[in-house]
Amino acid sequence: MARANAKTMTITDEFAAKIKLDHKKERLMKWTPILVLVVMIVVFTAIMGNAFFSVGNLVALLNQMSIPLMVALGLTFVIMIGSIDLSINGTVGMAGSLAGVFLLNTRTEFDLGIWGLVLAIFCSVLIGFIIGMMHVKLKIPSFMVSFAFMNICIGIGMLSYGGIHPTIEDPFFRSVPQMSFLGIPAIAWVAIIVFVICFFIQEYTPFGRYVYAVGTDETVPRAVGVNVSRVKVMVFTLAGFCFGVAGVVGALRLGQGQVGIGTGLMFPAQAAVVIGGTALSGGKGGVVNTLIGVLIMTVLFNGLTMVGINPHIRTGIEGAIILIAVILTVKRGATIISK
Repeated sequence: MARANAKTMTITDEFAAKIKLDHKKERLMKWTPILVLVVMIVVFTAIMGNAFFSVGNLVALLNQMSIPLMVALGLTFVIMIGSIDLSINGTVGMAGSLAGVFLLNTRTEFDLGIWGLVLAIFCSVLIGFIIGMMHVKLKIPSFMVSFAFMNICIGIGMLSYGGIHPTIEDPFFRSVPQMSFLGIPAIAWVAIIVFVICFFIQEYTPFGRYVYAVGTDETVPRAVGVNVSRVKVMVFTLAGFCFGVAGVVGALRLGQGQVGIGTGLMFPAQAAVVIGGTALSGGKGGVVNTLIGVLIMTVLFNGLTMVGINPHIRTGIEGAIILIAVILTVKRGATIISK
């Protein structure tokens, strides 16, 4: 009997030690992105001196991170439920194209003003809703549905202006990229507002809690009566909203509508989300993590540009960062399955 008790205690001790080690790893992964960001800022400040913290460069950083942040925020919720959305490039490009077409422009007769931007965002929200519905109702993996809609959205965007990019002529909207408030660019304020909305949804609504639950193990919330399918559809719809706002802002910043606005946004957004600490398997992370991840990516490439690193090398560094981020996610003990 004593021998059996000793064996039981040994197993208990081993289990407790494993739990303690897992918690230690979680704490380390929580603080690692912040430490990386601080180290990068210190290094670039040491190399560039006051130039890195100049007003002009700080404004540039805010402008550079605005669109990637909005895209990454939408993607965060999708990844948190263990899914993926590959429609980013197309959805953002479509929203930007429609924004250029619906505002006073050189290509069409439309002049819908602010309602033109609302309509462009609504179209992106609708795409997100359709992706979510097809994913849950037809049981098609999210990456397949979203990849198909990336191409569909690119086609819609190109058809909207017939191959000739519409230049925005509305004087107010043309001036938006030059506007600022409290020294912060207007475009950055849009990104801040989207972040606050997403943070509120995540932290202070039942939907936000359901997202974590579905990403951790969707059988548990389903067993207590949560409509898991509805949560998934709402996640993709929210992502569509974020992508749509990013596309509209991209059109305003560029001064014209074109599908190229969304080019190259998908993989940096994924990297930012994962680098910030959101697990690809779902159930962990959040929008604050994503903000840190976007800051890391933005500071890195801003600093490399100021130092004069070759653009092709910067692209290679981006690929390496994505690979490292995925490896770190796997090390957390997660099995990566795209639902």
